[in-house]
Amino acid sequence: MRSNKGRIFVLTLLSVCLFLPLQGQDTSRQTRKKQNLEKEITLLEGQIRENEAKSKDVLEKFTLTGKLVSSRKALVAETDRELRSTDGQIAVRRRNAEQMRQRVDTLDKYYSRLLVSAYKSRNMSSWYVYILASESLGQAYRRYSYFRTLSDNLKSQAFELKEARVQLQDEMDSLSRLRSRQQQLRNERARDLSRLQKEEKDYSRQMATLKKNKNKYTAETARKRREVERLDKEIERIVNSAVKAPPKKSQPVDYVLDGEFSKNKGKLPWPAEGSIVEKYGQHYHPVFTNVKMPFNKGINIAVAQGAPVRAVFDGTVTQVVVIPGYNLCGMLRHGNYFTFYCKLKSTQVKVGDKVKTGQQLGTVDTVSGASRLHFELWKGSQHQNPENWLRP
Repeated sequence: MRSNKGRIFVLTLLSVCLFLPLQGQDTSRQTRKKQNLEKEITLLEGQIRENEAKSKDVLEKFTLTGKLVSSRKALVAETDRELRSTDGQIAVRRRNAEQMRQRVDTLDKYYSRLLVSAYKSRNMSSWYVYILASESLGQAYRRYSYFRTLSDNLKSQAFELKEARVQLQDEMDSLSRLRSRQQQLRNERARDLSRLQKEEKDYSRQMATLKKNKNKYTAETARKRREVERLDKEIERIVNSAVKAPPKKSQPVDYVLDGEFSKNKGKLPWPAEGSIVEKYGQHYHPVFTNVKMPFNKGINIAVAQGAPVRAVFDGTVTQVVVIPGYNLCGMLRHGNYFTFYCKLKSTQVKVGDKVKTGQQLGTVDTVSGASRLHFELWKGSQHQNPENWLRP
């Protein structure tokens, strides 16, 4: 019976040892994801405050608030996921603690019986008399073995009982920490839900304001379309000129770099730290859903005021130009790949400079209360979705 219980206990410990590393990896991923979301939310809140202080652009604030609501919902979902995980861990720990407590009780009872036996045989002289009174050498040896085994059992049982109590205490301490974390998560969830409700109300009010001024905002959309068309034409001209022009002997196409760039699809560092507020591709107006927005050949990243812009890969600066509506734009060449960094306030590089991955190229400008980096990535004369190339 004791051996079966011991076997069950060992199996339980093994299952815990296998489960906890996996649980730890999952918790680590969740923690990183939550930290990234919290960082993104802090940045967006700062952008909204900056927008309110410097601009009355309701559409800009509406875009930021919509992204904030989306990020806040994702944060609540992550907290819910962590809560479910913590609840599961508590249930496992509680079962383990109960099994350990039962084992301690069993060991305690067995140890008590051994103590009673030892107490009854406590007089050493009676042990010798009992052994010497044996009728044969075999009987004497068996009696001697009994007393020796009793002594050994007492020692091993005392050690085993002590170890079991330590393990039980460790399990109870882990359970206590998990319950504290569970309460902390519930408080975080309640706080974020309260903020989410307020942000959703703000979002609804902003939408109502926009709908009242349809003519004004559709006119702004037309202006933006003209800006995007100018940008597209200029970038296409620059790319086509670079692709079609015969390579100079001093600056041939670096096909080794080209190959290295292509190998890093999905691994490139971000050009600036922030949140994507306008994705690549064709989109419709966030309020007037029948109004088609200009096709975005890159991504727009909301960043902190004066945020640094960095090269996503080794390359050469081939252009630094001013494009109306997009301020300073810099282009890097990476073999047959090109990256564009627009809406810059200043640059720290010039045409012909060779740059390394992560090297600062300049800083983002703040226009009408909005700090945005427009980033594009091209393979030859074909624009690509930058999100497919950047790290998740």
